[in-house]
Amino acid sequence: MHAIATTPLAAGRCYLVGAGPGDPELLTLRAWRAIQAATLLLVDDLVSADIVALAPAATRTIYVGKRGGRASTSQAFIEKLMVMAARQGETVVRLKGGDPFIFGRGGEEVAHLQAQGVQVEVINGITSGLAAATSLGVPLTHRDYAHGVVFVTGHAKPGGAPLDWCQLGATAEAMSLSLVVYMGVASAPLIEAGLLAGGLAPDTPVALVQNASLSSQRSVSTSLACLVSCLQGSGLGSPCMMVIGKVAGLADASLLWQGLVEPLERQA
Repeated sequence: MHAIATTPLAAGRCYLVGAGPGDPELLTLRAWRAIQAATLLLVDDLVSADIVALAPAATRTIYVGKRGGRASTSQAFIEKLMVMAARQGETVVRLKGGDPFIFGRGGEEVAHLQAQGVQVEVINGITSGLAAATSLGVPLTHRDYAHGVVFVTGHAKPGGAPLDWCQLGATAEAMSLSLVVYMGVASAPLIEAGLLAGGLAPDTPVALVQNASLSSQRSVSTSLACLVSCLQGSGLGSPCMMVIGKVAGLADASLLWQGLVEPLERQA
């Protein structure tokens, strides 16, 4: 077996590290090495305790979680803390759930750090949308059912215009696209109504996955017309991924037998 070439992590630098969906075994080797080398670990709310526990005992760990509707650490404070620590010679690891560049504010943080003259490196992680679909045996693209996939957030920026779900539904229908919705529980009524108005069929399969990859994962299969009622009836809540499209109907039957997926009656 060939040795894996590695680049050492440097002091006085920030690393934006994707912690993946939660299961430590889904970390990349580079992410694991970054956690091991960190002198300061800034941890997002959705990073699992098992991953945080991989850091050495000497590592200072600060939780800087951000969750909708809850008290959160301000983005400005997080960025200021990263800059200060890096300038003091720390090896700063900003540990994010999923991937830093997929709904993780990684782009904002890279721009700020570079503007302040701080070196920064991004280490990718498995995004939760992919992990959620894979946990059910659902391929997000498929030659027969989906020619592409759209990752989209259901949570608009405060003060920003809401997403045009009707237009997205029309595009998904015309181009045979799978839709993967992050942070969509609170916007479920808008998502359901808009996608239906855009032309997606009422019986379009939907898979809902809470806490993807963790032992606490819960999954429910339903249809687009029953999205809101399914969320209400199942008790699923954030963090919950929505996989919408024909591919969601390909959920592995063995998972149904194991009780990991709860099929609900699909209504037109």
